Amino acid sequence: MDKPATPHSAPTGAVAAAADLDPEETAEWLESLDALISQRGADRGEHIVRTLVDRAGIRSEPIATTDYVNTIDAAAEPEYPGDEELERRYRAWMRWNAAVMVHRAQRPGIGVGGHISTYAGAATLYEVGFNHFFRGKDHPGGGDQIYFQGHASPGMYARAFMEGRLGEEDLDGFRQEKSREGHALSSYPHPRLMPEFWEFPTVSMGIGPMNAIYQAQSNRYLEGRGLKDTSDQHVWAFLGDGEMDEPESRGLLQLAANDGLDNLTFVVNCNLQRLDGPVRGNGKIVQELEGFFRGAGWNVIKVIWGREWDSLLAADDDGALVDIMNTTLDGDYQTYKAESGGFIRENFFGRDPRTRALVDGLTDDQIWGLKRGGHDYRKVYAAYAKSLERNGKPTVILVKTVKGYGLGQRFEARNATHQMKKLTLQDLKDFRDHLRVPITDAQLEADPYQPPYYHPGTDAPEIAYLQERRRALGGYLPERRPNASGEIALPDNKAYEVAARGSGKQQAATTMAFVRVLKDLMRDPEFGKRIVPIIPDEARTFGMDAFFPTAKIYNPNGQNYLAVDRDIVLSYKESTSGQILHVGINEAGSIAAFTAAGTSYATHGVPLVPVYVFYSMFGFQRTGDSLWAAADQMTRGFLISATAGRTTLTGEGLQHADGHSPLLAATNPAVVTYDPAFGYEIGHIMRAGIERMYGPSSEDRNVIYNLMVYNEPIVQPAEPEGVDVDGILGGIHRISAVDSPQTHLLASGIGVTWALEAQQLLRDDWGVQADVWSVTSWTELRRDAVAAEEDEFLGRGSRTPFVVSQLAGSEGPVVAVSDYAKDLPDQVRQFVPNDWATLGADGFGFSDTRAAARRFFKIDGPSIVVRTLQLLAKRGEVDAAAPAQAAEKYRLLDVNAGTSGSDAE
Repeated sequence: MDKPATPHSAPTGAVAAAADLDPEETAEWLESLDALISQRGADRGEHIVRTLVDRAGIRSEPIATTDYVNTIDAAAEPEYPGDEELERRYRAWMRWNAAVMVHRAQRPGIGVGGHISTYAGAATLYEVGFNHFFRGKDHPGGGDQIYFQGHASPGMYARAFMEGRLGEEDLDGFRQEKSREGHALSSYPHPRLMPEFWEFPTVSMGIGPMNAIYQAQSNRYLEGRGLKDTSDQHVWAFLGDGEMDEPESRGLLQLAANDGLDNLTFVVNCNLQRLDGPVRGNGKIVQELEGFFRGAGWNVIKVIWGREWDSLLAADDDGALVDIMNTTLDGDYQTYKAESGGFIRENFFGRDPRTRALVDGLTDDQIWGLKRGGHDYRKVYAAYAKSLERNGKPTVILVKTVKGYGLGQRFEARNATHQMKKLTLQDLKDFRDHLRVPITDAQLEADPYQPPYYHPGTDAPEIAYLQERRRALGGYLPERRPNASGEIALPDNKAYEVAARGSGKQQAATTMAFVRVLKDLMRDPEFGKRIVPIIPDEARTFGMDAFFPTAKIYNPNGQNYLAVDRDIVLSYKESTSGQILHVGINEAGSIAAFTAAGTSYATHGVPLVPVYVFYSMFGFQRTGDSLWAAADQMTRGFLISATAGRTTLTGEGLQHADGHSPLLAATNPAVVTYDPAFGYEIGHIMRAGIERMYGPSSEDRNVIYNLMVYNEPIVQPAEPEGVDVDGILGGIHRISAVDSPQTHLLASGIGVTWALEAQQLLRDDWGVQADVWSVTSWTELRRDAVAAEEDEFLGRGSRTPFVVSQLAGSEGPVVAVSDYAKDLPDQVRQFVPNDWATLGADGFGFSDTRAAARRFFKIDGPSIVVRTLQLLAKRGEVDAAAPAQAAEKYRLLDVNAGTSGSDAE
């Protein structure tokens, strides 16, 4: 329960509305409660208050918000441990350099822009952290993970410049990553672009908050499984109040509360502005967020007012000032900071004679100098220190600031400030004067487009102090250490044998073939512990319930209930050391967990291999932006797009019928997508993926393997002797060859079974010889061919694309088919010289039998036959009437005549 910020003798808000008949008695009760909280903690105080309310039979709504004042009383603030004056000076220099860097990047001939105002308003929030809280990777406790607000990146570069990590030439390379290569800075936190500097990408707003939550969970997961002691590490996420409108920003708060993640702090920079205007002009975003986070089970600390307000609040005996604070709208607060001290006197304090009297002794300049809490070192320090108290709850700090603080009246609190990227000569002079930066008018006037950066020299006392603070806290931040993990023991051949054996006479879907490989990988005595299975829900649908009794489901609280299925072999088992992350119906959270685990090799020096299994339709389509962020963060792991295909999950209908996931995945350069037909292909692909991510000879480790697997049972063949492994991994290999083939059937995934059916029909009914190829990856074939084309274009040599070399000597037409849109096979159409026809499942899906759906889309075995005969007839190699005869024979236009596909599941 939050301690009131106003004196106990003067209740405010709803309490103040009712006359206190016995103030002395009230004070005694409050003193007693204060003593209890002081001795036993806030949780005990809240328990007693709730018990008293229940005992009295009082019905009241829970208090969602507190007064619009600081949560922490001025009297309760800890002593500030730093040298405020030294810190103020170099913070001013950083603010200057950050703004100048962006301004110089907007000069004529460059014009790449940047954002000045976010860091200007948030500098204190970061500097208090850098000077006293944020622990680097060399800290004995392991260091913190910090999600910097994306638009504040110039401030982090400005600090690195003061630290000597970056030079002026680097700052001048801001947003010029190719033209200034070697001295370039990415626009925002992008680990892939600056792999030794940035650790977490955050500027796709909403992704930072949920990734921070799952990073905090991942820290606890590592500890629970005995992989690393993370007990002294903390996760900080810096967010904007406008960003909190993103559903992702709020949608996963319950996990942090349910898991008791008191190793997590959100710092929400409440400057009351979005990118183009106020967040809640007619409301109060701080109060809204307080109620939301409280309801979600978080600690809430508000930092609203700077120290200059303390004496005014202490003198507010009747609560008039607090009442005005409570009722003033955000749109008005924004306007006040764009006006003047006199305007504030008349329009804020002047609303009540009592509050007007409070400031009668202050000049307009003194009123203008009443800072907001986010610009006060002491207030921010007190909030950060409080957030580190471990009480079983995550903490959010709501800090009120001014966007563009100190940049002058053209910038401060203006709606357009986010888009303003350069300063006039007068702006520069005013900003310099405000910050007291020792740069002359002549230096600014020499070239207003390139004002100088400022650094006092490495021997300056301010720099010595700054460096000492970072040494004491474990080194520089941000920092990423991609090679922190070293080599790991990879699984041996035995782990993949189950894939090569096939399913004998039994039928098994490729989903089950994958699960069998995963199960054996998890049994590997060294490598198995590194696998992190992630399932959003319906593990039983994927046949993964067999993992429950042995690997167990991770839960930081263990399993404290009597399971309803405890008597069955595959019962639900939760454990503090569980290996499976079973995140519920939550694809966004699953990708966040995937990202945390898949980057643990750099974040913690502990390599993990996340294996995320999901309904394919709800992967790239639903969480594509998060997967781009995962690629940016250089996540490694496996995405298993289960229940794949447009016609394979037949009963579920349109929103489950996936005909395009591989196409969406193809747009992400870090994702390597395969569409295997058989279990033995899966075994080779998974082995290659593991070796590529963590093998000693790998040169390109930062990849994500995406496998399409199906829920349709078929007889899984044993691996043929002398199988073309290079073909499987390269994207295409021949699985059924004939003498003198007249045509070639290229199919992927479940489509291979239709191609094999067509091969037999062509031979038996029409005397046509066809060979069948399993295309394990249309996307990798295209990437290879495009790269070959690019090499030739740029004079780097000439080579034959893999798909062309594999099909070399294969005369005759090609029919390509898959359970996806025609665009998927057509990725390689331009590179193959043969006559080509594509069959695919374009359009929307629907509910029906597999056979009927495939006949409707004309992708089943008979459809392949008819299309093949059409190509051959056009070449004069079969009777011209054969295609029409085949269409009639197989009743091609009758969806009820389809037979391709098993309906058994």
